[in-house]
Amino acid sequence: MAAELALQDVSLQFGGIKVLQEVSFTVEPGQIFGLVGPNGAGKTSLFNCISGHYKPTAGTVRIDGTEVQGARPATLARHGLARTFQHPALQLHATVLENVLLGAHSRLPGGALEWALRSPRTRRAEKQLRAEALDLLERNGLGWAAHLPADELSHGLHKGVELCRALLMKPKLLLLDEPAAGLPHSEVETLIATVRRLRAEDDITVVIVEHHMGLIAALTDRVVVLDHGAKLMEGTAAEAQSDPRVIEAYIGKDAADDAA
Repeated sequence: MAAELALQDVSLQFGGIKVLQEVSFTVEPGQIFGLVGPNGAGKTSLFNCISGHYKPTAGTVRIDGTEVQGARPATLARHGLARTFQHPALQLHATVLENVLLGAHSRLPGGALEWALRSPRTRRAEKQLRAEALDLLERNGLGWAAHLPADELSHGLHKGVELCRALLMKPKLLLLDEPAAGLPHSEVETLIATVRRLRAEDDITVVIVEHHMGLIAALTDRVVVLDHGAKLMEGTAAEAQSDPRVIEAYIGKDAADDAA
């Protein structure tokens, strides 16, 4: 089942620098939710707090009511969280299939010794996960590339491989960090269709950090706009695009006054 994500007064500070300031919002199960804002607004830092790469200085992060702030990414995976990154971190000399299978770490039965001994249970699990990985690649238009080295694929296809790797974790909550960065228009349209299908078929809550406002407008149910680490507003993408505070944050006060 899709997960609920709730943040309450999340703050992050490095030395004397306040990166996030008391950010609060709730993402309902099954929503596609956007985090937007100008460069330096704190979007990726907030993603890192949610996904366990940073520990918030203050505040709470809850998945389905369970407090998870400060938990390691491996622990968060057991709570159903998976994420992608702006720059896909693939093993370029491994095959596409091998890269996707790396997403299965949270679903492996037994411990290191059992896998070293290749018990019947581990062999069955490996066979099942391999079949699931191949199916994910087929469903996302990458079946043809399963046995190719990852470095033979384009940047856009690398993002598709990373998405399949995240989906192999069977997430209830999927974080997408700038999934449209570097993609041509045709691939952005494909990405929009893919995320819509995931929500419909796999019952996943999706949170997206993205600069591509066309994608945000086409996909999201609600957005939060950040500016200088603080929550500026929350609403629909259309409301955000017409909000004078958001316009000022993106293009500056003088330009916003001229536009008005």
